[in-house]
Amino acid sequence: MEQVYVSYPSLDENKRHGAQQAGTQSETTQDKLIISNERPWKPWRSARSRIRGWAIRVQNAMLCLAGLEWYCYAALGVLMALMSFVMDLTVAKLLRAHHWLYSCLEGHKLLQFLCWTLYPACLCALSTSFSHSICPQSAGSGLPEMRAILSGVQLPDYLSLSNLFAKLVGLICTLSAGSSVFLGKVGPFVHLSNMVGAYLHRMYASACGTKQRRTQGDMLVVASAVGVASCFGAPISGVLFSIEVMGSHYSVRDYCPCFFAAVCGALSYRLLAVCSGEQETVNALFKTRFPTEIPYQPPEILFFALLGLLCGAVSCVYLFSHRWILRFVRANKLISRFIATEKTLYSGFVAFLLALVTFPYSAGSSMASQLTMRQLICSLLESTQWNSISHNATLLEESQQSLWQEWSPPGSSVYKTLGCFLIIKLWLLVLACTLPLPAGYFMPVFIYGAALGRFLGEGLAYLFPNGISPDTLSVINPGGYALVGAAAFAGAVTHTLSPALCALEMTGQSTHVVPILIATLISNAVSRSKHQPSFYDGISLIKKLPHLPSLIRACPKLSSVQIGRFVAPAGAVLQRGEKMAGVQNVLNNSTESQFPVVDTHESPTLLGTVTRDQLQAFLLEIQTEVLCKSLEDVCHIKPATLQLSPETTVKQVHCIMSVVREQRVFVTENGKLCGLITWKEVRSSAGKHTNTHTHTHKHTS
Repeated sequence: MEQVYVSYPSLDENKRHGAQQAGTQSETTQDKLIISNERPWKPWRSARSRIRGWAIRVQNAMLCLAGLEWYCYAALGVLMALMSFVMDLTVAKLLRAHHWLYSCLEGHKLLQFLCWTLYPACLCALSTSFSHSICPQSAGSGLPEMRAILSGVQLPDYLSLSNLFAKLVGLICTLSAGSSVFLGKVGPFVHLSNMVGAYLHRMYASACGTKQRRTQGDMLVVASAVGVASCFGAPISGVLFSIEVMGSHYSVRDYCPCFFAAVCGALSYRLLAVCSGEQETVNALFKTRFPTEIPYQPPEILFFALLGLLCGAVSCVYLFSHRWILRFVRANKLISRFIATEKTLYSGFVAFLLALVTFPYSAGSSMASQLTMRQLICSLLESTQWNSISHNATLLEESQQSLWQEWSPPGSSVYKTLGCFLIIKLWLLVLACTLPLPAGYFMPVFIYGAALGRFLGEGLAYLFPNGISPDTLSVINPGGYALVGAAAFAGAVTHTLSPALCALEMTGQSTHVVPILIATLISNAVSRSKHQPSFYDGISLIKKLPHLPSLIRACPKLSSVQIGRFVAPAGAVLQRGEKMAGVQNVLNNSTESQFPVVDTHESPTLLGTVTRDQLQAFLLEIQTEVLCKSLEDVCHIKPATLQLSPETTVKQVHCIMSVVREQRVFVTENGKLCGLITWKEVRSSAGKHTNTHTHTHKHTS
């Protein structure tokens, strides 16, 4: 046992101290005390050492197979799949509880009315109250903000754990309100995936330290793909979604990590469905059984193209209405003040109005309002012809348990129900977009497009009961038109092609690849005409987020605007020969973490930058020395490798700052410092020209 000897005062000294203290302490008789520094005894020391050794070996073996970031990608996919599955399970139970309560009140219309309207109203009010009380940034989709973050803008609290918890609980409450509110989960779930990805990256950075090979932006791009893949079990469309919607610049090195994490998320999501007994094997989310021998006749290609035109035209109406109502809510002082002070009451009131319209004993009987979101898409994708079944007694008895009967109530035809659904749901969805709660808008748009395609398919089946070509025994499949319409309308609203691939992956139906692509391309061409912004671009414009692709679509001239008029002052500037007094003055009067260094104040040629820590170390060093040194003698001036010219355009600045993920860049002319550009200046320059373009367009029209 190791011993340490500590010296104490001698006996005579102790006596003198004891006399002064009047015998309050006992006299010490030893001059030295033996103290042991041996660690306290712990049980099973050998077993713990063996376990620690095996853990180190496993860790080394795992790191030999792949880097730590790949295990973070896999963990991200599995975690998001588990979160998606638990969310779906919870929402399904709450929806079944609502349906059970409503069916128990059969025969009491007043109580059924209160159950139908108050249940979603209370859930929407709870969603709004809970999310805003914990983190106000949790409201909405979150995708426009995430696009700005991926371009390099820093938005506080959008990736925090409090936002994660608030958005998760709020989204469950929103989805549990049912199809009366008609909102989805894709957008918020992608935001949730990004928040989990940001947290995993912080763990990865703390584990790797300075050896990390991936930035937070790389992890967020991967998380965007995982969010879509974990919602629908569609990994390929998830990767395409992250390319089209989320990032204005896509790095090729993110391609494999995106696919790897998306496959992990999609496979885990489908395996959880198998383990829970929901499905027998890994299968598509909305499995369809269309005829494979002759899925459609060649002349039907023209009708699929017509459906693309129809979806594009209707999407223009929807996008215009969506932008108009958001601007109206913000511009109207009474409504904006009411929403700012009484968000919970506003959400409950709007949800009550939506449920009032969809009440089964009112207009809801003509729009299949008792079907859930999942039942809506499953029924619309059925391959049978509803109109022919309703007029055939034999087929009617065989399909008593089918969901199509909700679309053909007694005394009403299929065409009337689909027509009412298309007309009423469009405006209800526009109104639901004003709710200040966590909600997604992709799935409602997807279902609406399916109803649009189903309406055209049922009409063609009525006009051509034996098929378009009399030579072939192939009848028209309205479910195929619903599938094409869903992809085309969702693609037109978002200005992307990923919904086409998502529709194929969700249904497992590869026979309609060509019609889906044709209709989606045509609908995109129509919706993009006259530089109309997409759904997410419109939200970015209204919220004034610095996402340049959205701004350029609204104002094409913005791409040629130069930044010389928007350069901000560089702030505190140091010269290379700065002394102690000047450095002390800069530190006292500025809160910046980095300062530019020029040759002299008279000739401000930019040399580089120094950090606040370097300046503080400079002050400490020169205080201990007699000779007064200058800044360049002590501090290492880091060269400013990235400099912009005043003639650089706003588009070029946005591209550079997005790729290198810089928050500010110095502007120089002939090497002399002119100022700097931050995201604030990019946002203000883009906003001024966009507002000018909007006002000019209004006066012209």
